[in-house]
Amino acid sequence: MITMTPAAVKAVQRFIRGSETPVAGLRLVISGGGCSGLQYGMKLEEGKAEDDWELEVDGVKLLVDPMTFPMIDNVTIDFIDSLTHTGFKFDNPNASAQCSCGSSFKL
Repeated sequence: MITMTPAAVKAVQRFIRGSETPVAGLRLVISGGGCSGLQYGMKLEEGKAEDDWELEVDGVKLLVDPMTFPMIDNVTIDFIDSLTHTGFKFDNPNASAQCSCGSSFKL
């Protein structure tokens, strides 16, 4: 299960409305990098891959590949808009360590 705060849902819906191409969903991915070793990524997708997990959270369709899903199961996604930081922040209970900005982690 993936949870999104109301602020994150609102931000994603705003990005979808502003997209110039049709959007099948929001892809969540994990890749190497960031200050803790693994980093979160998001992008609007035009299509769903055959092996994607498809979840709907408060009206937002999420697409997650089978390799990523175990690493982000039970994650909470928030959207922060402050003077010092604007962007998505991930709170991952599976992580053994996270950076303070919430954009990278270690398992």
